[in-house]
Amino acid sequence: MTRKLRDAKRIGAGQLLAGDCLTRLGDLRRQRPRFDLIYVDPPFNAGGSRGARREKGARNDGAFAYRDAWGGLDGFLKMLAPRLEAMAGLLSAQGSLWVHLDYRAVHDTKIALDSLLGRRAFRGEIIWVPGNGGRSRTGPSVTHQTILVYAPGQLIWNADDAALREPYADTSLSMHFNQTDADGRRYRERTIGKKTYRYYADVGRRLGSVWSDCPAMRANTPLNPETTGYPTQKPERLLERILRASTLPESQVLDPMCGSGTTLAVAERLGRPWVGIDQSKTALETATKRLQACVQKQTSPGAKSLRGSDA
Repeated sequence: MTRKLRDAKRIGAGQLLAGDCLTRLGDLRRQRPRFDLIYVDPPFNAGGSRGARREKGARNDGAFAYRDAWGGLDGFLKMLAPRLEAMAGLLSAQGSLWVHLDYRAVHDTKIALDSLLGRRAFRGEIIWVPGNGGRSRTGPSVTHQTILVYAPGQLIWNADDAALREPYADTSLSMHFNQTDADGRRYRERTIGKKTYRYYADVGRRLGSVWSDCPAMRANTPLNPETTGYPTQKPERLLERILRASTLPESQVLDPMCGSGTTLAVAERLGRPWVGIDQSKTALETATKRLQACVQKQTSPGAKSLRGSDA
């Protein structure tokens, strides 16, 4: 873990830093840490400002969280580009940068990242379907967000982690998985070239690039204990999948615009050392409270059985 930085708040396995991420990334750079995962969920250039819900059942206008007005797309990119460059400079040799945006700025941001890191560093994109939002009557509804994945080197990718698997379709199970081994497990075999591969039904198939099973309502409904009331909070299941896909137990994780602290809470639960940055007072208060509760839960009796698996 990096040395404790100036004005850093140590919580559990990580450090929470207050301030503009461009300045704090510079502070980090001078310490020369290297992060295997940098996940950033910046403002979406949606205009206006966002408020946080102060209590369950209240509207998201109780406390100022962050502004999202940049004078148009050019202003937004002028803000984001130097911060992305600073993030890229903190990646390890096997690190990856995940940039979470929507249709408003994702295409222009990809062009900026291609220029910054090179097109070969683009490793793919995740189409995340939150499962909420309105539906248009005048044209196609935009009901997804995009996470761009860049890695200048050979990124960590735990392809066989259970978090990157999904059940086979019923049709596939009934048509293809018609053999059973000595332990009673259903499987199918395929011969490609001169090599035969065995696939077990209970393992599931590898996920594609469209993730529709991590609904935003897990993080945005007052009825769920995961909810903090912070606007645009992402569900822990989404971040857990990202962390389990692209980190090792010893990997350092950075979220330079951490908001309510979802990335940090998941990293804490999975035992990854982390650093979080935000300039919003509301975000820092929310993340601090959440992380302290997470640490308390982790150290309580029986916590080991609740901890996420790295299998």
